[in-house]
Amino acid sequence: MSLAVEARDVVLGYGRRVALASSSFTIPAGSFTAIIGPNGSGKSTVLNAVAGLVEPAAGSLALIGDPRISYVLQSTKVNEALHVTVREVVTMGRYASTGAYGRLRATDRQIVERAMERLGITRLADRHLHELSGGERQRVFVAQGISQDHEILLLDEPLTGLDLTSAHSIDEMIHEEQDAGRTVIMTTHDLAEARTADWVLLLSGRAVAAGPPTEVLTLEYLTEAYGPSLLHVDDGGFFLDDPAHQPVPGRHTHERTIHAEPPSADEHG
Repeated sequence: MSLAVEARDVVLGYGRRVALASSSFTIPAGSFTAIIGPNGSGKSTVLNAVAGLVEPAAGSLALIGDPRISYVLQSTKVNEALHVTVREVVTMGRYASTGAYGRLRATDRQIVERAMERLGITRLADRHLHELSGGERQRVFVAQGISQDHEILLLDEPLTGLDLTSAHSIDEMIHEEQDAGRTVIMTTHDLAEARTADWVLLLSGRAVAAGPPTEVLTLEYLTEAYGPSLLHVDDGGFFLDDPAHQPVPGRHTHERTIHAEPPSADEHG
């Protein structure tokens, strides 16, 4: 298995505040990796470290092969005075290649148009960003992200609170990126979404477990990570009581009840 990220006894934080205690884990190259865990578990901090925005306080977090990275933050609010169109925002993704004052080539314009097409926002190209819904804005920012030259795509909770159309478009894009051989690393609160990933990194102020979903999404590991938020149900599954991410009418609903995989014999090896 080739690696995109390798962490060895890494400690991450902001000033004196430790967000992730000493942890070792890997993230495979060309995979779709879901980072899950309760609020404050260190999910966004790990993304920031992969993006080079946070330096380890101890240990190491290395990117293998010096890949180019595109980072899409969770952001659906915009300044009402910011009069930029959807096409202009997506085009900003090409500035790293052309420079802010560089001339767009035909290939750059094609990449922008293709990114909008993939996220289903071509019809919105001439609309101003402040006129869009939260889900539409999120798709615009994701389109900007994939218009950049990249081998690794970082997504910070891209599906939270989105309408079904936006969630479906982003989900399709994730798997298209993987099919193209790129590495996608996404934070999420959605356990069902994590089950569709190739690799799961479960955090709770440290790395609790990392590996295929069938090995990580076990009752033992999830109880360790979520504690009393993990509620048992009668059918042998379990329910995640996450009041900060309750469903909103008309929006993408997080599937929070899943069935635990039985722990393997060598799970703690």
